[in-house]
Amino acid sequence: MVENDCGQIPVVDDEGGLVGVITDRDVCCRAIAEGMSAETRVGDVMTRSVVSVTPDTSLEDCLASMEKNQVRRVPVIDDDGKCCGMVSQADVARTGSDAKTAELVQEVSQSRADGKSSGCC
Repeated sequence: MVENDCGQIPVVDDEGGLVGVITDRDVCCRAIAEGMSAETRVGDVMTRSVVSVTPDTSLEDCLASMEKNQVRRVPVIDDDGKCCGMVSQADVARTGSDAKTAELVQEVSQSRADGKSSGCC
């Protein structure tokens, strides 16, 4: 995560199907805060209930889902149920050019700033 400057990594099974995600918060709040060893398995601390989108999901719907679920990143799942990418709030902010996109990004950020985060710390 540090080497690649990312806050979330999808966790997939042997066939590439998404089984969860491991986030920087999972590492800090579940592993480090609970004194777990660095040898702890990802499956023991990952988030299993994952919000995802498909490649055909509109940016508006993606951001609405991010806001509703108070997440900043979502995996993209293809028609075969395999993880084919990730969309982050920062990705949308960089590529979205209209006022509606900016407003939606701000709403996701505001939900987190208002203390509505579902985090454990």
